[in-house]
Amino acid sequence: MVTLLLKKSYLHKDLKEVKFNDLWNGYGIFTTMRVIGRSAKILFYKIHIDNLIKSLNKYNIKKKNLRKNILKLIKLNLKKNKNYDHLLRVASNNKIISISLRKRPIPKSNFKLKLLNYKRVDAAYKNLKYKKILKILSKLDVTKFDIALYKGNKILETGTSNLLFVKSSKIFSPSKDCYMGTTIKFFSKKIKINFKKIFIKDINSFDEILVVGSGKGIVSVSSIENNIWKRKSYKIFNKLSKIYKTELKNI
Repeated sequence: MVTLLLKKSYLHKDLKEVKFNDLWNGYGIFTTMRVIGRSAKILFYKIHIDNLIKSLNKYNIKKKNLRKNILKLIKLNLKKNKNYDHLLRVASNNKIISISLRKRPIPKSNFKLKLLNYKRVDAAYKNLKYKKILKILSKLDVTKFDIALYKGNKILETGTSNLLFVKSSKIFSPSKDCYMGTTIKFFSKKIKINFKKIFIKDINSFDEILVVGSGKGIVSVSSIENNIWKRKSYKIFNKLSKIYKTELKNI
């Protein structure tokens, strides 16, 4: 079970604090951001908030001064003298903004995937319909496992992140029925990613499988449970890790 170190909810209309509601499985949007260092810097902050507001607009949740109010609430709740490596979640429905903070789980070197036959509701958006995924993840050690979602033999994304597949140093990622997160968008500007359908039946042809996301950063998958695939290389993982670590230093 995730331990929340901070959990606050506020009304949109006046930012009055109300009883905490995580908003899970309601009608709305969330984003999860990595907070780092004693100055509480947030990796890819502007892109996260841009994506959040754009998605809220698509859901017809349009609030005046939302960008300004989110920043105000973050500054109110993050401590300047604390050394962070945490995940900050900002969620919104039509009435409430909710923020929560938890320690970032650090993935192990033998990180594995478990296949799950499931496609997220309205998968192009980071919406709050996560009940099934959260229930499964709550039973896993998330430093060792994530779930790889698939539908109709096509692999889509993990429960929390995007997936990259490497074959002969070329990088591929699923093209449909998944959310294009902030981290994969960052990498797509640094390296060439070929977006296409990825089928389970072809999975053993890949040398590397990487998980990329705000919480995971970049992780090399060692194997997939109940599947013959196993990691054959670290080449692209090492390359992308250097790019990511440089970005962390520069924020």
